[in-house]
Amino acid sequence: MDNRNQGSNTRGHLIAIVMALIIGVIGSGICVYALGYMIDFQAHEPEGAKDRRPTFFALMFLFLSAMFVIVFSNNMVWMFTGWEVTTVCSFLLIGYTRTDEAINNAFRQIIMNLLGGIGFLVALYIATIQMHTISLDRFILEGLMHPEIAALPVCALAFAGLTKAAQMPFHTWLLGAMVAPTPTSALLHSSTMVKAGVFLLIKLAPLFLVCQVPGTMVILIGGITFMLCSFMAISQTNAKRVLAYSTIANLGLITACAGVGTPEAIWAAILLVIFHAAAKSLLFLCVGTAEHHIGSRDIEDMDLLFERMPRLARFMMLGIMCMFIAPFGMLIAKWATLVSFVETKQVVLIILLAFGSAATFMFWAKWLGKLSGIAGRPQNVEMTVHPSEWISLIVMAAIAIVACIVLPIMSHTMVEPYLVGIYGQLGQDISVDNLWISSILAVFVLVVLFGGVNSSKKKRVGVYLAGVSTDSDTRTYRNSLSGESIATSRNLYLDSIFGEARIRRTGEIVCAIVIIFALVASGVVPPMFY
Repeated sequence: MDNRNQGSNTRGHLIAIVMALIIGVIGSGICVYALGYMIDFQAHEPEGAKDRRPTFFALMFLFLSAMFVIVFSNNMVWMFTGWEVTTVCSFLLIGYTRTDEAINNAFRQIIMNLLGGIGFLVALYIATIQMHTISLDRFILEGLMHPEIAALPVCALAFAGLTKAAQMPFHTWLLGAMVAPTPTSALLHSSTMVKAGVFLLIKLAPLFLVCQVPGTMVILIGGITFMLCSFMAISQTNAKRVLAYSTIANLGLITACAGVGTPEAIWAAILLVIFHAAAKSLLFLCVGTAEHHIGSRDIEDMDLLFERMPRLARFMMLGIMCMFIAPFGMLIAKWATLVSFVETKQVVLIILLAFGSAATFMFWAKWLGKLSGIAGRPQNVEMTVHPSEWISLIVMAAIAIVACIVLPIMSHTMVEPYLVGIYGQLGQDISVDNLWISSILAVFVLVVLFGGVNSSKKKRVGVYLAGVSTDSDTRTYRNSLSGESIATSRNLYLDSIFGEARIRRTGEIVCAIVIIFALVASGVVPPMFY
């Protein structure tokens, strides 16, 4: 009996190993990238400014260490310690530049995450007094046997996870993190801090099946956040802001899967965590490098990036395709998410996923189309990229590629054993044959994308502008009034429909009402405050 329990417990901790690999490999790659990036960053500082890069790297390493504490701690006191250390480190990293904007956003982050910290403390207090344990595994086991006692601390822990995962109405702290240097943005958005929130929610997923109020709260907050943040991403021209809204939206999808709590939904959630971390870290680093070399992070300024920075453009295109195009793993995970929602008859979630996925396709397709345009003969500005940046970009691209190719193996050796250890059954909605087909197709797409990267035989032709071109290199042509005009291509952003001003406030109010109602129903907040 003890041996069986021990084996089940070991399989149950596989999610910690998955998270440790994400934190260790991707976090290390971001630190390597920062070596070259911070040289350029420091060069843009005012002359005579103190070099604070040692402090920056110390905070990065402390941050990663705290993340390891979170994922490997079964003792909830130690987990809470790592939880709060990441909050403090994020505060210092976001405010690194010490501008007014950076300081304001740093304080917004720490205030919102301190609210989540209070929720964690409430859960810890109740678990100690009423359930006589500070062990997370024991807490989950007791909660499954006595859901009426566990509802209140589970709701408090879910609230903590939602704030750390930047779900509405707490999403603005993650948007504010964009003012920090790119390595900080990549670290917060892809592999570490926000993943701590969804990691906790995934661990609590079995309890959401028996504790209806916190489960419903998590499902609704995740689904609404996914759809509305996907809508708001459509109206953004700033590449980092698109990535930020995409991150929040995908975290919402993972959160909704955790709230559903079935083995099938958790299988999809874990894969979403893996593929999102790999693709989004690559995209953030690509945007940071492009910004330093073309002088802008605006998507509309990325015309001819395929010619100006051919290798970087390919890496960026790979990251975007990994986020929304078949046969890459992110779309496979979303497919599994949809199947799990259908099987559990989550009609509201199906609707939110449908509309959110349509918006996702729109904003990624616009960006991909902008990168794919090839016209003219612009200067290649890629030669001055630091070697450490290339090393990190190659590592991130390799992680994304390998993750897609070995998806069936990863599912069989890590995700499925975890589900068996927790639920006693498999939770895979997508057949193994289909996983291998997507793996093979991913290899084919990658060969096409990178096959001609070192080709020296490139045919150069002028831009054809209906026979009235006056300067092909600048795409200038003679118009119908015999004047000169420049041919440009611009995306549609529909700010009047999907702008933040129209959507954000509605989402914040609805999600705040859901959270308050759930906390009151669970007994965390006294009814007099409702």
